[in-house]
Amino acid sequence: MDSISGLTVLKPIQTAKADGEETMVMDEPLSPMGRVFHEPGSNVYIITIIGWKSQVHPDVLRANLMHTLLKHPRFSSLQVGNKENSGEIRWVHTDVDVDNHFIVPDLDHNMKSPDKFVEDYVSNLSTTTIDMSKPMWDFHHLNVKTSDAEAVSILRAHHSIGDGTSLMSLLLACTRKVSDPKALPDISVTKKSNAIHSRGFFSIFQMAWNTVIDVIMFMMTALFLKDTETPLKGSLGVELRPRRFIHRTVSLDDIKLVKNSMNTTINDVVVGVTQAALSRYLNRRYGESKNNPKKKNYLPTNIRLRAILFFNLRPPVGIRDLVDPMEKGKEGRWGNKIGYVLLPFNIAFQDVPLDYVREAKSLMDHKKASLEPNFAYFIAKFVSKFFGIKAAGILSHKVFYGATMWFSNVAGPKEEIAFCGHPIAYVAPSCYGQPNALMIHVVSYVNKMTFVLSADETTIPDPHQLCDDLEESLKLIKNAVLEG
Repeated sequence: MDSISGLTVLKPIQTAKADGEETMVMDEPLSPMGRVFHEPGSNVYIITIIGWKSQVHPDVLRANLMHTLLKHPRFSSLQVGNKENSGEIRWVHTDVDVDNHFIVPDLDHNMKSPDKFVEDYVSNLSTTTIDMSKPMWDFHHLNVKTSDAEAVSILRAHHSIGDGTSLMSLLLACTRKVSDPKALPDISVTKKSNAIHSRGFFSIFQMAWNTVIDVIMFMMTALFLKDTETPLKGSLGVELRPRRFIHRTVSLDDIKLVKNSMNTTINDVVVGVTQAALSRYLNRRYGESKNNPKKKNYLPTNIRLRAILFFNLRPPVGIRDLVDPMEKGKEGRWGNKIGYVLLPFNIAFQDVPLDYVREAKSLMDHKKASLEPNFAYFIAKFVSKFFGIKAAGILSHKVFYGATMWFSNVAGPKEEIAFCGHPIAYVAPSCYGQPNALMIHVVSYVNKMTFVLSADETTIPDPHQLCDDLEESLKLIKNAVLEG
């Protein structure tokens, strides 16, 4: 079913079942942010790579997907265009044939490099899209042993289904603790900590000032301001090229050591490590064409390099608040309720590695004391309502393309989790379809932190080297703390 004409807001429509019987279902429109993710230049998919600690029989996964994932309305609904309202797309419930979404390819179990095979398989997925004639997700299972897992699965979902936070919540709602197979995993419930909730004139003034500055920079980026053309900056059309997805896992305890020593947050440390790694990587790329072995710093001065950093705008909730609606077949708090900010990275060599974290803390404190993410969410709704979704898509593309990269950080479970009784070794989410050559997604799991890179290899031919730089940067910062 490609389209249904004449849909009316909140009125039931008729859809035909396979046996010819008609049933009445409710429909609702996609949110403005969800609709933007269908626009050219912002047609984004979320890819989640799941590593298993044991081999998993495909039939077991298939059966359990029917009792977990398909209970969520958005995974059992079509996205249907409304011919009477140009550009509008609505959710329409449908019966799902799991075989159209569950894919188990035939594999050569004597392959020379399983890790490279998995990389290539996921990269090939980034060259394809999902037909809107069915719910926009699929699940691929590869029973192949890699260096860090006994088997690998890939869940792909269109970004209009939900943002990273909601999809991570959905994953956790479908799993249970390894230590207690009947217990739901624990999730971190963080309280909102921006300055508007602090008492005092100065805090309110600081938030107002920061917001004005950030909104001006946002509008300048939407109109004309672009980042410096560095070896990390993608060219026009980068969203249409295949991506390479790789991940590198480091010790969460090492990050906590730096956090506790410097009285910062885990996110501050992660941003600081990323800032240091990007500086190392770019210095190497700039130095490749130079022939001056005595020189160590090839970085140009005043590089403007910004990341699109996403913020969850939902109020804090517990795991039961997420699970209960799904068990009743309701949408609950999932969807796309995100804003974003333009986060500037200082690309430079620091004699003291801890300065990368100090700068990151200053940057993050500024963004936390700003309503920029709320403004970004509001402007997408405002523009789509009064100027149309095409205008909102153009605006989003201009801002996204003006920056160099995407950056996201999602807290994962604190304890080891299992799906249908099979323990999970790691979870590595990322995206493709964004108009940037690089995305760095960071996710925690038990005592590990995983950096996940989505890279356009035309722009970034050596993403594994960037992973090495992330690992080495954390090591240098940790050693500076220990020597401290």
